[in-house]
Amino acid sequence: MLSDVMEDYLKAIYVLEREGGTPVSTSAIAEHLDKTPPTVTSMLEKLAERGLVEREKYKGVELTDEGRTVALEVIRHHRLLETYLTEHLDYDWSDVHDEADRLEHHISEEFERRVAELLDEPTVDPHGDPIPGVDLEPVPDDESVSLSELETGETGVVSRVSDRNDEELSYLAEAGIKPGTELTVVDVAPFGMVTVRTDQGEQSLPEEVARSIRVRRRDGG
Repeated sequence: MLSDVMEDYLKAIYVLEREGGTPVSTSAIAEHLDKTPPTVTSMLEKLAERGLVEREKYKGVELTDEGRTVALEVIRHHRLLETYLTEHLDYDWSDVHDEADRLEHHISEEFERRVAELLDEPTVDPHGDPIPGVDLEPVPDDESVSLSELETGETGVVSRVSDRNDEELSYLAEAGIKPGTELTVVDVAPFGMVTVRTDQGEQSLPEEVARSIRVRRRDGG
């Protein structure tokens, strides 16, 4: 049996691999989990001893096949729980991340199966993040880009929104920006504000918020 903390590390490494490739540095993991580098190094040693990661000194770590399977199972639990909480328990999308974090380690395979069946086997969670299938195969990249990468005049459709910041999610909900929203960049200010136009009008977003939004360019460019 793996501890909750071990599973959290594997999940974090998987997310960081997807975002920046391999190997994943100790400092990146420390920042992602808000831990000290020595604490991270100690845990990575334990994960390597159990065959869940491969370490390369001074470079970082990479998940083994076994480690990746564990990470995908935890992520599947997490995103199914987020979907269940929003669709059946009336949670706001800004409140489900922490709740799912607490529950994801403790549900049985039977509970997972029943939740997935109740939700009609969803493929994405409320924030647009893909839900790994029951086969726990890695989810293909969706070819999205950060909103901050779009230039003035470009149009895109929101595919995902980071769920790591509750305040940002509340801000975006009020602005009417969620997965499926079409938006056009109308201005990029030199001091970091990105102004977009949606069906609800124009919204000015701090660059940090714009970076947390993934979009598919409407014309596939």
